[in-house]
Amino acid sequence: MPEVVLVQGMAVADYLLPGLAAFGQWTRAHLVELPGFGGSGDPPHELSVPEFGEAVSDWLTRRDLGAVVLAGHSSGTQVAAEAAVNHPGVAGLVLASPTVDPVARSVVRLLVRWQLDGRHEPPGLTESHWPEWKRAGLRRLVHLVRAHLRHVMEEPLARLTVPLLVLRGEEDRLSTREWGQRLTTLVTDGRYVECSGAHTFPWHDPRAWSKPVHGFAQMVRP
Repeated sequence: MPEVVLVQGMAVADYLLPGLAAFGQWTRAHLVELPGFGGSGDPPHELSVPEFGEAVSDWLTRRDLGAVVLAGHSSGTQVAAEAAVNHPGVAGLVLASPTVDPVARSVVRLLVRWQLDGRHEPPGLTESHWPEWKRAGLRRLVHLVRAHLRHVMEEPLARLTVPLLVLRGEEDRLSTREWGQRLTTLVTDGRYVECSGAHTFPWHDPRAWSKPVHGFAQMVRP
């Protein structure tokens, strides 16, 4: 069974630990914290999304895990997509709650949709993010948001040569069903699955994505 490598979301990683543990019930799973966030060191300069992707690709090369399923959640999907097109060890790509949907590609629209999504998230999520946001600092957070808004997910996916799985929460207000389904048409082998919950559905129910990712991993294993 391929191991799963999971890329953190927008400056936060701890909320993904329960979901990572769900993957760990059937394979070895890893959570990658990007330069400047989580427990990682500072980057030499503020990175673009493709540069974050290079960092993940370098991490994969150094670990030499064999064929892996590379997954990202939220803004981590953009980084994972960049890494997937540049690393031969990626057997399949999973985009959970992908960003940034065209309906949210401005700071104002993104913030409005983030607030709307928050109404459907379980209590305590924002509070769990505060320590990691504080560590990152406002300046770096602003840069991160702008970098991800400038990045267009469709561009790396157009170059993807491995199977793709798109997962979306049914109540997600940051991304739409139409866009998620459209992403799967950009690749030769793409599939779309909806799970219960909002944008951070893996935090609400860590098992929600385990079953579809498990099936996907079985399909792409060498």
